[in-house]
Amino acid sequence: MTPDLKEIIASADAVVIGAGAGLSTAAGFTYSGERFERYFSDFGEKYGFSDMYAGGFYPYDTPEEHWAYWSRYILVNRYMDPPKPVYQRLLGLVKDKDYFVITTNVDHCFQKAGFDKKRLFYTQGDYGLFQCSEPCHHKTYDNEEAVRRMIKEQKGMKIPSGLIPHCPVCGKPMTMNLRADDKFVEDEGWNAACERYEAFINAHKQGKVLYLELGVGYNTPVIIKYPFWRLTAQNGRAVYACINYGEAFCPEQIQKQAICLSADIAEVLELL
Repeated sequence: MTPDLKEIIASADAVVIGAGAGLSTAAGFTYSGERFERYFSDFGEKYGFSDMYAGGFYPYDTPEEHWAYWSRYILVNRYMDPPKPVYQRLLGLVKDKDYFVITTNVDHCFQKAGFDKKRLFYTQGDYGLFQCSEPCHHKTYDNEEAVRRMIKEQKGMKIPSGLIPHCPVCGKPMTMNLRADDKFVEDEGWNAACERYEAFINAHKQGKVLYLELGVGYNTPVIIKYPFWRLTAQNGRAVYACINYGEAFCPEQIQKQAICLSADIAEVLELL
């Protein structure tokens, strides 16, 4: 099937990429095993968890310990590059096409790989941004400098109290700009990206459009998966392509317009 997909990409008028956690996993951003042991073995030994997600939800006794964990988490999953060149290979396939990316990932791998930031919509936030925990205002703040300082100065799994981030407006604690509840801040940049994505979708409702879904599961299917199915069904010249190991399928209504590959995304992109 991959030669067919390569031909479809080449001939498409537009490509809409929908990316979920499986794409970053394929690039080597795993949250347990060797990566966890390398960066979080001390937290794992103390608290008994064995993956980064569990550590992110742990109710630490103090904000100093909470931010010691989270600063490491942000560093390895946002400011480091993934081990495999999966995102770069994907960019190589679409860089000369009219493309747009919508993703539920928050690790910024698309932009780090060189994708045009004006063609990216991060729907669920960004590990690289802080927001007020209240939130008292709808603005986000780049956190790289603060995170790197927390990393440098933490001792005994705690950061100095003076490095705990507080809202510059109301003084309440800062938190991550990640969609977990109704307190998620959709700032000016988020809204601008949303508008650009919607404009792109509306401009390409007809013609040879490829909806390329990569590693999207069923945590939030209403963001990428279901809209891709609906848009394909509404356009007889569209193609829906799904690459997702163990979860590659589509509704019967669009089967004749679909390519579903239950395979390793990294291997498929390398073949393409």
